[in-house]
Amino acid sequence: MTSWFERKAVDPALTRITEPFVHPYMSANIWHLKGRDVDLLVDTGMGICPLAPEIDTPAGKPLLVVATHIHLDHVGSLHEFVERAGPRQSAAEFALMGDAATYAQEFRKLEGAVSRLPYPGWSREAYRIEPAPLTRVLGEGDMVDLGDRHFTVLHLPGHSPDSIALFDEHDGLFFSGDAIYDDTLLDNLPDSDPVIYRHTMQRLLDLPISMGHGGHGPSFDRSRMQEIAQAYLGIG
Repeated sequence: MTSWFERKAVDPALTRITEPFVHPYMSANIWHLKGRDVDLLVDTGMGICPLAPEIDTPAGKPLLVVATHIHLDHVGSLHEFVERAGPRQSAAEFALMGDAATYAQEFRKLEGAVSRLPYPGWSREAYRIEPAPLTRVLGEGDMVDLGDRHFTVLHLPGHSPDSIALFDEHDGLFFSGDAIYDDTLLDNLPDSDPVIYRHTMQRLLDLPISMGHGGHGPSFDRSRMQEIAQAYLGIG
């Protein structure tokens, strides 16, 4: 394991992994959830340093990696893993990982992209994302089965057209990607749609989560999620 990543145990089954030396604009949360039969990894960060060695899934136990959308800060290390799932709306792009889909070029021109070099000779200008063809395509209503947990896939566009989230209807555990998180929401990217995003926020107002874990920022409960959605909608 390297010191590039920071790990924090949320509970015995869930760990949050972050890249603290990446510019705050692009430093995303990576979530590792231990299931009975299958482990789940939600998003894979920037891909600047290898992520796979940080994931302590036992040898022989399946690990399913889910990309919540194709933006660079969520798919950088996806190619390191065998079982790769992602949204139907952008499925073909994962085999290419082109700049138009990932916005990788934004990192290459970002001043202060990292606060510490990950290794000697690294340069942001050379940054690229390795192609990672999906082995499973996920859409609204699909199920992700870990044995003791079953997540329903929700398509929640707005931030991006392909944004998906995972919701455990049994106990309300929610991995929201960038559909909603407790930080400044982005709806002004070239593939964002604020009108559609409002429909997503309306839907989230009624979603009975217990705890949400987003692509950025701290985790949040249902009350806080409603506050975030209401603020976006200009109500409440």
